[in-house]
Formats: sequence, structure tokens, C-alpha cells
Amino acid sequence: MTGRIFIQVILPLRLEWEPFYYQEIELSESAGDASGLFPVTSIGSVTERDKEQVRVGDRVRVNFAGKEYVGVVSMADAGKQAEEMGIVDKVKPILGMAEGLEPVTKEEIELWRQIAEYYLCTVGEVYKAAYPAQKVEKEVVQARQEALKVEREEKNRTKIADKIKRLEERAEKKAELAAKARKSESRERYLAEKEMLEGEIGLLVRELTSMVGELCRTTGSVTGYGDSVTYHQDEEPIGGSIIETSEGTEKEIRLSAAQEEAYSKIKEIFAKGKPALLHGVTGSGKTEIYLKLAQETLAMGKNVLYLVPEIALSRQLEDRISETFPELLVFHSGETMSRKREVATVLRHAGEPAEGKGYVVLGTRSAIFLPHKNLGLVIVDEEHDTSYKQDSPAPRYNGRETAIMMAKIFGANVILGSATPSLESLYNCSVGRYGLVTLNKRFYDAADSDIEIIDTIAERRKNGMIGNFSRKLIEHIGKCLGEHRQVLILRERRAYSPIVQCQECGDIPKCRCCNVSLSLHRRADGSERLVCHYCGRVYEYTGKCHKCGGELKPLGSGTQKIEEEASKLFPNARIARLDSDTAQSRKYETDTIRKFSNGEIDILIGTRMVAKGFDFSGLSLVAVLQADSILGQEDYRADERGLQLLEQFRGRCGRRGEKGLFVIQTSQPEHPVYQSIDGKLDENGTMARFLGERKLFGYPPYSRVIGVVIKDYNQARVDLLSRDLGEYLRGALAVKVSFAPGVQNGPNVIGPYSPAIDKISNQNIRQIRVLLPKDRSLARNKETLAAAVERFEKEKKYTGHIALDVDPA
Repeated sequence: MTGRIFIQVILPLRLEWEPFYYQEIELSESAGDASGLFPVTSIGSVTERDKEQVRVGDRVRVNFAGKEYVGVVSMADAGKQAEEMGIVDKVKPILGMAEGLEPVTKEEIELWRQIAEYYLCTVGEVYKAAYPAQKVEKEVVQARQEALKVEREEKNRTKIADKIKRLEERAEKKAELAAKARKSESRERYLAEKEMLEGEIGLLVRELTSMVGELCRTTGSVTGYGDSVTYHQDEEPIGGSIIETSEGTEKEIRLSAAQEEAYSKIKEIFAKGKPALLHGVTGSGKTEIYLKLAQETLAMGKNVLYLVPEIALSRQLEDRISETFPELLVFHSGETMSRKREVATVLRHAGEPAEGKGYVVLGTRSAIFLPHKNLGLVIVDEEHDTSYKQDSPAPRYNGRETAIMMAKIFGANVILGSATPSLESLYNCSVGRYGLVTLNKRFYDAADSDIEIIDTIAERRKNGMIGNFSRKLIEHIGKCLGEHRQVLILRERRAYSPIVQCQECGDIPKCRCCNVSLSLHRRADGSERLVCHYCGRVYEYTGKCHKCGGELKPLGSGTQKIEEEASKLFPNARIARLDSDTAQSRKYETDTIRKFSNGEIDILIGTRMVAKGFDFSGLSLVAVLQADSILGQEDYRADERGLQLLEQFRGRCGRRGEKGLFVIQTSQPEHPVYQSIDGKLDENGTMARFLGERKLFGYPPYSRVIGVVIKDYNQARVDLLSRDLGEYLRGALAVKVSFAPGVQNGPNVIGPYSPAIDKISNQNIRQIRVLLPKDRSLARNKETLAAAVERFEKEKKYTGHIALDVDPA
């Protein structure tokens, strides 16, 4: 007798609901009542269910709208719900189990639901981000290949074992004949034949042993857990990847008195069940505190997730953390697919680690979606960094906030660390949501770096500039190189020149698909090209205007030009460049960071990626060229983020007890941000001023911002419908218009308006900014907003053009 068990499945689609399916299973002879089980003709029950019955988290193959998908079972025994909805007769069967794909944990599904609720997207979109189609397909292919390989190996082993058995029987028979033989010649012949058979048996046994060993290496058995991990033959296996925490296997971490005090305060905050914000000046030794906490967590048999904002930062930290945890697992988009799959498999099969064992994962925000188990500590380094925010596609989540969500699910401790904390985190400390720990003393007792602000306008008037370098800066660099010290130069623009302009008609070439000027790039062979930094399109560069034929002149300087000028000014110096162009080569990026760290490079020129958390012992001078470009952003957070970047960059030098020098070249030396660089970014100083301004105008952290982004290839349509949507949202949220700052008590809708770059890849972009007060109505207002957008899409038949971005970067 067969019956049907109804389930709900999460599909990798933008669906507001989770489709119902059923699975046919074998029912026992007895009948009764059981939730969710339906015999083919009537509701029935079983006492024993089929071993293949799906469970929550299993991945199944289903058909939806004529296409096959791999979905995740989110609810088993959903028969009552299907019956109440009257859809029992309309539900389709599953196509089968997704063979070779590991089940998803309940913690993962719970995290997906929380992300979907907070960031106003669907659970299916979160599932798609956690398990992309390419990843799922490769998992299926790999599982099939491994299954076939194991099957072939098993057949070969069976054949060899059978042959060994037959040879052993023949050898035993020869031994019996030798024992019965009366003639010595016959006895010797039987013994010789027996010896020959035993030799053949020995060869087969060695072959069989070799096959078993090869199979173990291929499937990568994890000692102590009985499950297997797959390795590619061309890569080094991760090994057990389970870190022993017994004495002698880890590097001892010694903390200074200031670090010990901070460590104790963090433990007190953890005891209260709160996340801890570690505000430590650059060079204060925050990493050592993280590692000490990680050691303690591993000793308790729990696991650790260590998040960093950038791949480049993770690569330097990888070397540093590996000294303490040799079996460190690394996960980010720069790793190969097979490497990432290995890490996920190790975590999935680690189970509940025995006492004294655990794993440490170092990764970027995507590491949050790994199948974690038994997490005890989540570290979010450089918590202020905007790289933690995903802009597109959905889910548009913030890694910092999502990590805190995940930690709550596991009951894990959370530590956020930064030398320049975000206003949101400082605000959360002030209201008691987080605990604040300050670490104001550098580990090597070095004094703060000196700051020198150079007015480039004044320098040009007195012939004090050579290209982009002031003579003062050139003198500082020359002195530094003479003392065999290192220099780090920041320029917030990659390429050779950000724009080119015709000297005759004034035209600035723009991308045909984006409303943005093209940047001039030089190849290694000296040839030049124009590149769009938004859609990636490349255009030939002839040096002539396509409109009037006039000469095109490069304007401004990017990192390539700065590198060229530095090479001419300091011909004997070893100079390298690190930006998103050169970092496309993982080998080049890793080698450059390691060479600079080892003192093999004298001058390193780069974009903001060189300012994030690196520890270079030989660095004594850091300089920012054309610093005004950092502050000239159309964003209410421009000053905050500019100050954070400058403070982070300042902290790269003088980290080993020696005083460093921080040089800023700017045309606005009196700008308040430059005057505020003092290393004391706290809730009582400069940040207090920023918070006061935000409160006055009702901006975060005193409200919740939700960006409504409208994209359309038709400009007239996007203009019309974005205006209609703005009015629609004002009506739905009952917005009361007020022009006085600080008076807006309820929701506010600003726009629509065109962003700075209002066309990318032929799509016209309009934005609406929704401000929601942080009060008891916040959750209700978010639901109202999401529902209003959904209704608008249906009424206007405009699905697929509108996206919601909660807490936009």
C-alpha cells in the first residue's frame, strides 16, 4: 500500500511562497491517523515510514513551471496545510532525491528566513545565493563521478579478492599434496608451486592494499567522523582540518597588560549575552585578542568563524593565523570551486566536535552561508567596512548584521573590531545593545604618526609640485628610502587617467552603455585603451576625438600614472602597484603583499585596498595623493567614511615601536575631516558631531533607510513609473510632508531622483529613499513598504524592475 506525504520546498526563485509537493512512500498494513500522510484514496497513517522519505533539509528534484530545479525541503508532513488550502489534488510529485547532494542544516534554513525577513527578499533568493546553480551542478557532477569511481574500484577489488581466494585454495591444496608425497622430487615440486602461488598472492595483496589506500586518498576520510571529503588530485588536501587544541600544537599567544584588560572586559560582555565592539587603535594588537578568544573557543569544543571584508586582507591574515592554527580553513570568492567545496564538506561532516577539537574558518562575507555547526565565536574584523554589504543581486545583505543573526541562532559570542567603528555600532553601544571595549595603547608603545597636510594649490603657485608629487613629499620619500624604510601611497583612482577630454571641442568620451566617462588604461606593452569601470566594455584609443578629430588629453591621474611618475622620481627604488586591475591575478596580489611585508618592495602604490588592516613592519611613511576625491562623494556618510579611510591608512605606518609620518596632499587643507584626524574616533569626539548631524536630519542610526531602486531600458517609462511609485509609497506609508529638519516623526519618502551614475549597461536607474523611524512601528512599516511595492508591480505589470535595498551602503 502506498501513500503520499506532502512537503514544502524552497526553490532558488523569487517566490513569496514555498510550493507544495508530495512523495509516494510505502505504508504499513495498519491504518490510523498521522499528520501529513495521505494514501492514494484517503487520509491514512503509517507506523513505519520508508527509509527514503524526505526530511527537512533534504534536497530534492522538482518540476516548477516546466523546468527542473533542485529545492530544499522546508517542511515535512505538510498534509494538513495542503488540505486546508484545498490543493491536495493539484500538488505534483517530486521527481526524486537530488542524489549526491548533502542535506541543508536547520540552522541554515533558519538563517535564510531571518535574512529574507530583514532584507525584504524571498527565502528562495537567499537559497540561490547560498547554493548557486553552478555550485549545485558541480556538486551533482562530482558526486556522480565519485560514485562511478567507487563502483569501479569496488568491482576491481572484488575481482582481485576472488582471485586471491582461488590462489589461496590452490596453495593449500599444493601444501596438502606436498605433505602426502612420498618422493622427495614430488614434494619439492609441490612446495615450489606453492611458493610461486604465494608470491602471486603477495603481489595481488599489495595491489589491493594500494587500491584501498588510493580510494582513501580520493575520498579523503576525516579521522574520527567516518565520513569522506573529496579532494582534487592536483591540489593539496586540506587534511583533517580539525584543529587539535592540546598543548604543543598551537602557538602560545601572549597578551600585553592593556590587551589582557580588554580581553577580560570582552569576556564580561560575552557573559551578559551581548556582542562586543573592540575599538582599538591601529597597531594595538586586536588580532592577538581575536586569536586568544578563538583558542579558548576551540578548547571548549566549539568552532570559530573569522570574517574579513577583503580577499587581499584574508590572504595576509591567512599566513599570520596559520602560525597559531595550522589547519586553518579559508573561504572566499578567490578560492577555486573545488577548494570551496572541500571547506564546505569538512564543515558539513565535522558534526558535533569532540571535546578539544574544532575548526577555524577565515573568509569574506560569503563564508556566512557555509554549513556551520556548533559555532562558538564569530569575529567580524574591520566591522565598519562597506565591503561587507552586498549591493546586487538579492539578498542585499550586510555581512556584519547577518553574522550577528547567525550567532544568535547558534548561541555564539560575537566580537566586532575596528580602529574606526561605524556610527551604527557606536550608537548600539550607547543604547546598551553592544558592549564597548577600548584599546588605546599600541602593542609596541609607538606614538601616533605625525600628520603633515600639504596644500597642493599653494605648492603649485611656488613651483613646489613635480607632477602629482609635491617637493616636500619627494623629500620625505627620499629620506625614507635612504634609511631603508618603506613607503605606501594611496590614490583613490585606478587606471592611468580617470578621464580624457578633447582639446578642440571639449568632449569627454563616455561609455555607450553607461552614463559615465571612460578611463584611460595602459597595457604592459605601452598600448592604450579606454575602459568603462561599470560595465567593463573596452574601446580602442586613438588619441583623436571621434566627434571633431581633435587631440584627446588625459586629465587627472590614476594609480598607473602615479606609478610611472614614481619610477622616474626614484629610479633605484623597487616599486609595485596594487589595485583591482593588478589584483585580478591572485598570484600577483599574493606575491606583492608578501614581498612588501618582507621588505622586498620599497614603494607600494594602490587604491583603498592597501589601507585595510595590513601589518607591514618596515613601513614608516604613508601618503595620500589628491585626497579630496575621497571626500567628494554624494552621500550623507561621505565625511564619516573619508575619516575612517584616512585613519585606517594612517595606522599602516609606525607599527613596530617607531613613529611614522602620514602625509596628505589636498587642495582643501582646512576641511574639517583633515582637522579631525586624531585617532580618537569615539562617541564623544568627532563621531559625536556626526551623530548629532544624523539625529537632526533623521538619518541612520536614528532611522532605518531602505533604498528603492528602479531599473529600466526605457528612460521615459522609468521616469514616469518611478514618479508614480514615489506617490504610491507616500500614500501607503501615510507620509506627512515636512520641510523642517528634525520635525519628521513618521516615515519619509525622498525622490525619485537620479543617482550620480544613472545609467549602467543600458539600464536607466532611478532611486527612492525611504526613511523609517526606529520605533515599534518599524517592522510593520517594512511589511507595508514591501507589500506596497508588490501591489504596484502587479497593478502596473512592472515585475522585475524594482528592488529593495535595506541599509544601502
